Amino acid sequence: METVIQTHQVCKTFKGTETIKNVNMNITKGEIYGFLGPNGAGKTTIMKMLLNLVKPSSGEIRVFNQPILPSSVEYLRRIGSIIEYPVFYDRLTAEANLEYHCEYIGYHNKNAIKEALKIVGLHGIEKKKIHEFSLGMKQRLGIARAIVTKPEILILDEPINGLDPIGIKDIRELLLTLKEKHGTTILISSHIVSEIESIADTIGIIHQGKLLTEVKMEDIRRQQTESLEAYFIKLIHGGERYA
Repeated sequence: METVIQTHQVCKTFKGTETIKNVNMNITKGEIYGFLGPNGAGKTTIMKMLLNLVKPSSGEIRVFNQPILPSSVEYLRRIGSIIEYPVFYDRLTAEANLEYHCEYIGYHNKNAIKEALKIVGLHGIEKKKIHEFSLGMKQRLGIARAIVTKPEILILDEPINGLDPIGIKDIRELLLTLKEKHGTTILISSHIVSEIESIADTIGIIHQGKLLTEVKMEDIRRQQTESLEAYFIKLIHGGERYA
């Protein structure tokens, strides 16, 4: 399988403290990669480095088999993302926010905005201003913005935060559809281990800046009787590696 995201011995140091330590990740085309780890483990920092929002202190990042340099920007047109809490122009409508995003990316498809809003369950609120949105609605709009340009890769940092159970189910089904029908590669982090378990092909578990393991879900199911959540807890607290 073609590798579309790869990190090699990536480290990041903030104010003399090494927060990311020799991380080697390999994400193949068309898979859902579930990124798990406690708060502060380094998930968001790595995602920001993949998007060139944070520069690694050492190591190499390759996306679409091209090295990411400090000046690299063109590859970002092929990626949709949510990092931390999605931010919008609060006094503009949902439609206007997505129009600005498409214009910035250079993507021109008149039907894409309505289609994206419908997919995430926000059809009919195109003219509603963002300051009137609930947290869950903003989270859905963030996902709409991430998918509106039909990217080849989605990088989603805790995308189901603020969603009710129905919203979580809808997003789970959306991600599976994007993978199965469009071949979208998805990197997703979440604290809800059961949700990651239900959709991911590969799991990466990070703790204190170190990638403890990178393993296929099919291997976990085949070789272990415990759930992914039990395995995750054991790995984080016991420091064991998957064998």
